[in-house]
Amino acid sequence: METTFRITNNIRNQFLYFLEKYTLEQLNLMPQGFSNNIIWNIGHCIATQQSLIYKLSGLPMHVSDTFIDTYRNGTFPTCTTTQEEVDYIKSILFSTTEKIQEDFEKNIFITFHEYTTKSTGFTIQNARQAVEFNNFHEGLHLGIILQIRKFL
Repeated sequence: METTFRITNNIRNQFLYFLEKYTLEQLNLMPQGFSNNIIWNIGHCIATQQSLIYKLSGLPMHVSDTFIDTYRNGTFPTCTTTQEEVDYIKSILFSTTEKIQEDFEKNIFITFHEYTTKSTGFTIQNARQAVEFNNFHEGLHLGIILQIRKFL
């Protein structure tokens, strides 16, 4: 799992770069042909990570239901994200992954509700697979962010 978490942290460092180097307006810009923006993609990755790993394990998530509802699969930006929300996302970018690592070390992931992803048809059977699939998912969204930045 060490390599898996190193990959997660590498992706999150890429997200941090955008949060620190891009303006609020750039983070919120939704170029023509896109259904989301940079900040939504980052928030979506955090929400998805929590849902895949904790919710499917029957454990409490470490973000609010409101956060999940804002960034879950099938949503899109409906308003301009505030600086306060960007700061919140930045504050949980790494704490959420650190908590998952701690919880894996504590072996708290006992049960898991098998889930087949809508986007890829991949079936996740346990929390370890959820962490591994999440890296794939975040890599996809990093690619979308890299596409969006070409329009800034």
